[in-house]
Amino acid sequence: MDTTYGSWRPPLIWRGALLLIRALVGLLARLEVTGDVPAHLRRGPLVLAANHISPFDPMVMAAACQTRGIAPRIMATAGLFRAPVFGAAMRHAGHIRVDRGTSAVHRALDDAATAVARGSVILIYPEGRIGLDPGMWPERGKTGAARLALACGAPVVPVAQWGSHEVLPYQAPRGMLRGIARALWRRPVIRVHFGTPVDLGETTASSPGAARRATDRIIDALTDTLAPLRPDEPDLPRHVDPGRPSDPSRAHRRRSA
Repeated sequence: MDTTYGSWRPPLIWRGALLLIRALVGLLARLEVTGDVPAHLRRGPLVLAANHISPFDPMVMAAACQTRGIAPRIMATAGLFRAPVFGAAMRHAGHIRVDRGTSAVHRALDDAATAVARGSVILIYPEGRIGLDPGMWPERGKTGAARLALACGAPVVPVAQWGSHEVLPYQAPRGMLRGIARALWRRPVIRVHFGTPVDLGETTASSPGAARRATDRIIDALTDTLAPLRPDEPDLPRHVDPGRPSDPSRAHRRRSA
């Protein structure tokens, strides 16, 4: 693995796309970004760990990162890479394909580890899916983000977002046009906050239970970062998406202090 930091720079196609995405998000919502990433981390190596509440999240995160001078490489589902034209653009921009549900899924972590070691900022959703917690709080996470950070020694910054679920429904593209029309009319507020780097409490993923413990710390930090963004919705969200299923089986239990 190439461990020379700072060798990767976002290509022009991705820097230009970030500007377009920020403008698009601005049409559909009022984006409020708070918090920041230390200047010495903005070009990597860095892992951004975000909560996942809507199909619109990647657009929101890209726009929020652009306001902070960050061009993250996104770990995205393989279906996006198979799309005509768009898939080629994703590959050229340096994003990382995740073949969920296949034996090749582990290759994504290897690719991400190589990218981080070369100085990239990687955006990952540690929940591994759009969360289905009834209160829309972060679910119990998968260990991929923690294993990636521990393998590379890269810092992890939690990034919480709230409001993107009011733009696109869970079942998009079903209902997408209705959701976009409603967003254009109402322009809901979407809040994003960059938190403080997480103390993973571990130095390596090889010790028994290390990745699980580090994952729980990341989800704890995401929950703490999200809470101030929804002070008037502490239990259940006001906006109800009738097509969104509820699955409390992966509810996160905060670790003991």
